[in-house]
Amino acid sequence: MTTSDPTPTTFAALGLSAPVLTALSEIGYETPSPIQAACIPHLMTGGDVLGEAQTGTGKTAAFALPALERIDVTRRTPQILVLTPTRELAIQVAEAFQTYARYLRDFHVVPLYGGQSMVVQLRQLTRGAQVIVGTPGRLMDHLKRGSLKLDDLKVMVLDEADEMLRMGFIEDVEWILSHTPSTRQTALFSATMPSVIRSVAQRHQRNPVEIKIKSATSTVSTTRQSYWMVRGHDKLDVLTRILEAEDELDAAIIFVRTKVATDELANKLEARGHAAAALNGDMTQGLRERVINQLKSGQIDIVVATDVAARGIDVPRVTHVINYDVPYDTEAYVHRIGRTGRAGRTGHAILFITAREQRMLRAIEHATRQKIALLTLPTRSEMADRRVSKFKQEVLDILEQEELHFFMEVVGQLRDENELKAHSIAAALAFMAQRDKPLQLDNAKGSDLPTTSEVRAPRENRDEAPNRRRDAADGKLRPYRIEVGRQHGVTPKEIVGAIANEGGLSGGQIGQIHLFDDFSLVELPSDLSNETLATLKRTRVCQQALQIQADDSTPMPAKRFGTKPGASKRPGAPGAPAKKPFKGGKPFIKRPKV
Repeated sequence: MTTSDPTPTTFAALGLSAPVLTALSEIGYETPSPIQAACIPHLMTGGDVLGEAQTGTGKTAAFALPALERIDVTRRTPQILVLTPTRELAIQVAEAFQTYARYLRDFHVVPLYGGQSMVVQLRQLTRGAQVIVGTPGRLMDHLKRGSLKLDDLKVMVLDEADEMLRMGFIEDVEWILSHTPSTRQTALFSATMPSVIRSVAQRHQRNPVEIKIKSATSTVSTTRQSYWMVRGHDKLDVLTRILEAEDELDAAIIFVRTKVATDELANKLEARGHAAAALNGDMTQGLRERVINQLKSGQIDIVVATDVAARGIDVPRVTHVINYDVPYDTEAYVHRIGRTGRAGRTGHAILFITAREQRMLRAIEHATRQKIALLTLPTRSEMADRRVSKFKQEVLDILEQEELHFFMEVVGQLRDENELKAHSIAAALAFMAQRDKPLQLDNAKGSDLPTTSEVRAPRENRDEAPNRRRDAADGKLRPYRIEVGRQHGVTPKEIVGAIANEGGLSGGQIGQIHLFDDFSLVELPSDLSNETLATLKRTRVCQQALQIQADDSTPMPAKRFGTKPGASKRPGAPGAPAKKPFKGGKPFIKRPKV
């Protein structure tokens, strides 16, 4: 059976429980997306699903919501297992489960991925959890240890199966599937459906309903789109910098995910001198209309809103939409930025993206058919010049428009009584006037924010890896030593997976890998940040901390050798060869396929 673009209904009509519906209402979910409307009814009845859908279509909720309905919260044993290709996606899915289940008592979800402390994960598993989300390698480690038992497993989800195939994990996936109960329900999702993925589905699923959702694409021609890479604790300072720097800003709607966040952010913006108000679902219709009318009339310039509360807002003076929190799916993003660029006017949509949300950035680009450019923020000196220029203009406007006779008398008295010069008094008054927004930006809060040139753009889509491989030929890579080698049983694939997942690198940024007896050399970008190096130092592969450090002294072997069939297979995977001790001085060299 194949389903295409079903008509969405309400979440309540899908039979979801009251606690889940309450959570969905709070985070702004109104209508199920096509993938959710198609998958949830089948998964609720216990049937298997084979879903073809892109990132950003809302597929996480499509499998997470019905899975939650099958959980017995009185038992702290793994009942749902979600397999993801990367650490970032595992964390995102685990966070989504936690969000949807916020009103389920005694609910626990544990993400398992390489690089995180095994001790921490063992402790979490000992405490118990109903949902496990993890990457293939770490899940295999726990299954072999016996620290993860799947006797009570009810639902197995394979998310982004084609990505796991491309990263070389498909045999690991089948190994994991073979260690799950045959009675489980299985949902497999993939952006594409190559023959290998279909073969996996045929071997491990029972009469699955096949659901294919075409990614909705929207051209937003009147809205310019930009993004900014940001850390969570920098968001407010970046936002205030943007509000000050955007010359064409007349009014803005700032989107956040929760009702609480609307009040918190609106209050913080008001404290920084902006005319802002919150708009959320807890407000009465009368209060909601009052806020919108204030925005229309110019009494306020900024509305901080949730998706639900902002639906239907049509205020022509809104020039900017700022996605302070990334939406859960691309459909919500398109609705958001539709609040600007109205009536033939141009608008500007700005998206805040964290390192873990880069997949959504690519999905949004696909949905809007537009490349989203890195936002250009002024430098510190340019910001200071802007403030000084604006301050001077305000002084000139007051001199021209206001009656200042009384104030001139006060200044004259101050000058005569204290034998001061007029320009000294003016300087003191200027200092008092600009105290809340210093003209000298170096003394201002948030002055240490990076400029555009200091921001590293997000890693490219993995499909573009062949282009990035030229970096190795261009000499932009350098060798790094890691303290894990052939005697530890490591393979190049495991090194690639750990570095890519933990360091946030793409496959194309990883060059040749040279395995020696008790250490390895790997080519990585020469400009790795201290933060990335610190993370990779702690990352563990085959129970060994990488302790990575640049190493330009150890000669890199010039000759490259091929590998025997199966040599890159993960130890313990079906068909993997037995490990042989490494002998001799020549290293094993392989350029990892990604």
